[in-house]
Amino acid sequence: MNTIHIIGLGAGDLDQLPLGVYKKLKKAERLYVRTADHPVLTELAQEGLVYTSFDEIYEKHDEFAPVYQEIADTLLQLSEEGPVVYAVPGHPLVAEQTVQHLIQAEKAGKCQLLIEGGSSFLDSIFGALRIDPIDGFQLVDGTIMESDRLNMDQHILIAQIYDTFSASEAKLTLMEKYPDDYPVTIVTAAGSAQEKLQTVPLHELDHAAEIDNLTTVYVPPAADQQERLKEWQTFRSVIAKLRSPEGCPWDREQTHESLMPYLLEEAHELLQAIEEQDDDAIAEELGDVLLQIFLHAQIGQDSGYFQLEDVLESISAKMIRRHPHVFSDVEVDGSDEVVSNWQAIKAQEKPSTDSLLEDQERFSSSLTTSYNYQKKAAKVGFTWSDAEGAWEKFEEELQEFRNELANGSKEDQLDELGDLLFTLVNIARFYDLSPEQAMVQANRKFRSRFGFVEKKVAEGTGNFSEYTLEQLDEFWNEAKLLARKGE
Repeated sequence: MNTIHIIGLGAGDLDQLPLGVYKKLKKAERLYVRTADHPVLTELAQEGLVYTSFDEIYEKHDEFAPVYQEIADTLLQLSEEGPVVYAVPGHPLVAEQTVQHLIQAEKAGKCQLLIEGGSSFLDSIFGALRIDPIDGFQLVDGTIMESDRLNMDQHILIAQIYDTFSASEAKLTLMEKYPDDYPVTIVTAAGSAQEKLQTVPLHELDHAAEIDNLTTVYVPPAADQQERLKEWQTFRSVIAKLRSPEGCPWDREQTHESLMPYLLEEAHELLQAIEEQDDDAIAEELGDVLLQIFLHAQIGQDSGYFQLEDVLESISAKMIRRHPHVFSDVEVDGSDEVVSNWQAIKAQEKPSTDSLLEDQERFSSSLTTSYNYQKKAAKVGFTWSDAEGAWEKFEEELQEFRNELANGSKEDQLDELGDLLFTLVNIARFYDLSPEQAMVQANRKFRSRFGFVEKKVAEGTGNFSEYTLEQLDEFWNEAKLLARKGE
């Protein structure tokens, strides 16, 4: 079996290297190192130690991933000629990707590994910073760091910060969550005689004087809740506090049922912001919608029926299940086939019912319910071939409504009005228009224009009764004209 003996050089200088590791390095006949840029190797070279580094491989690639893979592949080839010794900074099993590649090769039966030696840089970092890891910490690779995976209430150690560019990339990622002036500490050569700690504001991270391959960046926990407002868990804790015995009486009294009108209202306000293409308003209104979702999830948790994790599990599983072309090996040709697959998968998930209209009712909107019913019925051919049939039906229903208004009872008038509105919804469907959104826009337009009328009245006598309908209508038309001009 091809043997690769992996030795850790530790995080400091030669004085920190265990004696046994020192002897094995001195005796090694075929010694390879990931990089020669390490204090231990500098001192051992002065003692006559001969080794081969892989530094030249770094020059061949623009990213680290292929570098580490090539080093591992090269070691596997070298081991076919006999045992080799491979030395890496720190501990071989801490933040050392080349070793992880070799471990995978060992599992595949391609080599046999012996791993030993070298304290990791973590021990020295904890000592230098005077922090206890039991409080919770994250070790992240600065080259592939993602802000949404950072836990702001833990100690964060960022490795692989080796030059100004990598420091700049880490800074930009951190600034997605942390304030620009948040204090971060640059730790260089921790545990060695050259150990140095420099605390700077986050925005100055990439301007620090000394950043090299012995650098680790430390981000302390954000103790102040106001500094963690971009954390999902912070928002969740805010909602939990509002619902707690020490929280807000109004929030504690809410139920799923009492919150229903608010969710509908916030959804409409979001639609308005989207229609107006106001990004700031969209962000704000999305937050209001999210508030409703978190409140419902907290009510579920307080009642012992479900919690936010159940909501996340349900929707994540559904998205994966209904997108086999993304998460599996199914192939699709365009969005139409995606929709077709979605409906087919949905039909398999839900038990069959006696009616096509099952689950199409929307309690919050009779217009949407009507639209859903007619759309579902149209899929099985229960509709006119074109919009002309719907228009003819509208004229028929309009006449029947007029007849009932002249001679019928209130009940019959209401019935015919419903038929008339139902037909209008069908016309909207033929033209792919949302009757719900149309009504939202009409209400919004009326409110805006009537607000202008109120303003004109207030600027005049201040009393509606002193104006004729014709005069009020002039104000209305003026509002229409201003709206068309975009004023």
